[in-house]
Amino acid sequence: MEPLMGDTLAQMAVEVLTTADGRAKTALSRKHAATWFAARAANEPLEIGTAEPPLHPARPTQPELLNPRDVPRRKPGSEKGRLALLHAVAHIELNAVDLHWDMVARFSDVPFPIGFFDDWVRAADEESNHFNLMCDCLETHGSHYGALPAHAGMWRAAEDTAEDLMGRLAVVPMVLEARGLDVTPGMIEVFRKANDAQTVSALEVIYAEEVGHVAYGSKWFHFLCGRYELDPKDEFHRLVKHYFHSTLKPPFNEEKRAEAGLPPDFYWPLSDAEPPARG
Repeated sequence: MEPLMGDTLAQMAVEVLTTADGRAKTALSRKHAATWFAARAANEPLEIGTAEPPLHPARPTQPELLNPRDVPRRKPGSEKGRLALLHAVAHIELNAVDLHWDMVARFSDVPFPIGFFDDWVRAADEESNHFNLMCDCLETHGSHYGALPAHAGMWRAAEDTAEDLMGRLAVVPMVLEARGLDVTPGMIEVFRKANDAQTVSALEVIYAEEVGHVAYGSKWFHFLCGRYELDPKDEFHRLVKHYFHSTLKPPFNEEKRAEAGLPPDFYWPLSDAEPPARG
């Protein structure tokens, strides 16, 4: 669907959210991101506007979505296991596209510097590329997104925080996306050992850019804490305990988390494990 002249950013976000097919969704996402940044470069920014995003984004008929405990476990040492891992990453990336556009649409009425919208449109654009990279890898191996069942619980954080922007920032970029910083190096090594250069290259792109997405979450979380005179660490702990239905699992990639603005005293207290001795 061609965007109408005068569409607002919030309306563009809803258009992405209501597109079901993964490749079509990400193509529209990238098109709208390019439109947004072209207008910004011309110093003629589009109107942010307001819109009513759906509680659940449109999804393709496949993959079948299962309860997390019912998704088959496959060891990544086998070819089938590596395909399952690629499929899982593609599913995560498609959800991330919707999460970022939902952030734009759902909270467009909150007063923010325009940089808030720049960050989440850029993140949505990058996640769209990540999804397509994973689909390309799957297709190289004779598979496709939708060929395997996937995790149905990934949108739960969005539902739970639909009316709480600080909760959304705490749980989605600062917990869920930060987890990607912990696990992606191991995934890269799996595919490097399998001599799969295409997937290694794609995962390295994802790994580098996800640092920025976590950093956006931390930046705007701290911004709102300053606005409301809240202690960021205490508020982060409170919100994660309220909205995240598990403890945080080490090992943590402390170097990349620090690069993204997440110091150890934010996440170690939310884990059941003891932090490593320092000094």
